[in-house]
Amino acid sequence: MKPTSVYDMFIISLFLFSQFVRGLEDCRSGMYPPKGPTYCCYSPHMINQMFKGNVTWYTVNLDLPPSERWTQVIKDKNTELFTMVQTIKDMAKGFFHGKLVDLVDEELPLIVDTLPQPFSEEIKGIAAVSGIPLGEITLFNIFYEIFTVCTSIVAEDFNGNIYHARNLDFGLFMGWDQKNKTWTLTEKLKPLVVNINFQRGNKTVFKSTNFAGYVGMLTGIRPGVLSLTVNERFNTDGGYVGILEWILGKRDGMWMGFLTRKVLENATSYEHAKEQLSQTKLLAPAYFILGGNRTRQGCVITRTRINTLDIWELDRKLGRWYVLETNYDHWEDPMIFDDRRTPAMKCMNQTTQASISLASIYDVLSTKPVLNKLTTYTSLMEVSTGTLETYIRDCPNPCTPW
Repeated sequence: MKPTSVYDMFIISLFLFSQFVRGLEDCRSGMYPPKGPTYCCYSPHMINQMFKGNVTWYTVNLDLPPSERWTQVIKDKNTELFTMVQTIKDMAKGFFHGKLVDLVDEELPLIVDTLPQPFSEEIKGIAAVSGIPLGEITLFNIFYEIFTVCTSIVAEDFNGNIYHARNLDFGLFMGWDQKNKTWTLTEKLKPLVVNINFQRGNKTVFKSTNFAGYVGMLTGIRPGVLSLTVNERFNTDGGYVGILEWILGKRDGMWMGFLTRKVLENATSYEHAKEQLSQTKLLAPAYFILGGNRTRQGCVITRTRINTLDIWELDRKLGRWYVLETNYDHWEDPMIFDDRRTPAMKCMNQTTQASISLASIYDVLSTKPVLNKLTTYTSLMEVSTGTLETYIRDCPNPCTPW
């Protein structure tokens, strides 16, 4: 698969605008639990397209040496991981006459020893078990600093229960398949989605939804304490700048996925997590969406690489019973060709606080274009019960590319 060309982008744009109006729909209802053909307005074939089953659970033992922690996951997902990495390499061959692939294989392994522990040793262990070159596993682990788009919601019901859910959308501009109307990399990532129960002393420390082979965290819950998701924030001072600085020796920033894992593993409270996410210098700008275990504990933290621009919190006095983040500052309008926020908010308001639940939020995240061709999975979390459910998604045509 060649990298997306100018012509490809023209075709994608035409498809986007031709599908956009048809891809919008009324708010979904009755979509949860996502099985069976009886849901309103969808045929059995469309239901089968939208839902591919619960995601497999694995245990990662934090008491093991870092190089051994991911062994079982990688053994089970090695074929899928190899296929995904090969897809990235095939796309990269079109850049700089193939020199980019050589750079990955020759130079990126040198970066691994500069990464903080235990991530460096875990990445080395994954490469050893999989047989995939270390540089390519490293590339997979830094990819998410640049290429993620998502929708995340934290909501509170009338009883003070906090719900947190997200669609993770990934693979933008990574090889558009015109025939199947899918993103190549998105489809390769879906088989890699796993749920992980991180344990220490045979007790759960936190849970996450991961792509097998990636050691950072994009979606996770520390039962009884907090839930956390991260969305990309588009900015000219983006993740590629931070990565370049790291390569050149300026290493005072934290990798986004490593910070979220550190918070999930070590934060003792919602406030403790909010402090770490707000004050730690980053390699990439981001939105951290944080949920807690009591009333009013939910916020969107808008970050540059250096500082925090805004913390947007639940506030019952202001009638703000949910906060919802896609990939744009909440005080600014989203791009007209990428407005997932407006339909998502419409559906949340239509649901009302009286009826909010993980099931009703799943309906919101199942409504196009909140659900789109980039959506790899939907995760649902409730801190008080320690619930984490994840479902791999497909968006039936007509459906917007993003």
